[in-house]
Amino acid sequence: MSKPLISTEHARLALEARWPGVSAFSPLVEGEESRAFRFERGGQDFVLRINRDSGGFAKDDLVQRLFGAQLPIPEVMLMGQLEDGLAFCISRMVPGTTLQALPADRLAPALQPVADLLESIAAINVGAIAGFGPFDAQGRARFAGWTAFVASIGDVAHYDWSRACIEGVAPWLEQVLALSNTCPDTRQLVHGDFGSNNVLFAEGRITGVIDWSEAMVGDGLYDVANILFWRTWLDCMEQQAAFFEANRPTWLARRDLLRCYHLRIGLDLIYQCALAGDRPMLDWARRRCGEVANF
Repeated sequence: MSKPLISTEHARLALEARWPGVSAFSPLVEGEESRAFRFERGGQDFVLRINRDSGGFAKDDLVQRLFGAQLPIPEVMLMGQLEDGLAFCISRMVPGTTLQALPADRLAPALQPVADLLESIAAINVGAIAGFGPFDAQGRARFAGWTAFVASIGDVAHYDWSRACIEGVAPWLEQVLALSNTCPDTRQLVHGDFGSNNVLFAEGRITGVIDWSEAMVGDGLYDVANILFWRTWLDCMEQQAAFFEANRPTWLARRDLLRCYHLRIGLDLIYQCALAGDRPMLDWARRRCGEVANF
């Protein structure tokens, strides 16, 4: 088993050294790659996140500064490095429960707000960000067009499939490359990992959208496709997908485009799982790609 990223006591002491007056410090999320803690200071609630890399935190800060007036994105208060090289980020804590953590029988009231929020995200003016595809903390994306980003799944400069040593993906890659020509070069904000543990809900509204590390500029339908792709893995995704089918049929009208996005999402997951040695998730992703290839 890997060594834990950081202990609760170490995190508390590191926080106190930078933000004195902390109370009610307790862990929220524990993992090998990141940790999160909640705490109080001056009568307000905050979240401390610690990760090995600061890029996602800086991107959260950029997105909040650019779009926080229009979207429920928690404000970033402070970022920096700990003595051992780990990155930390302090942000305001927003009320609510993630869609993934909501009991299945309490998800229904969140479905309409989720659909409305997806429309709000796609309607954001992204003129402050250059290029297409994933952008960095300076608001620069590397691709000249959305089609180029989608097709990059088959570009050895971005995905070395020979290194991943995965057989049977060639037909799916061919489908994505053939269908990528139908992708619109639309400049919309895309969260990139929307719909489960990055969306918080309370009292009939979406209270927060967090973790914008995968955010990009492109076709907002990509976020819808992500929910549809993961529908067989998480109940919260299944309920959202079923709601879209019943209440947003126009979102599902371009089946060829959704198939392209499904396979691109699945192939990226297969690639990352292969490199990480995550066999259970890799096997699921392969099965899911086989299902969506005929969507």
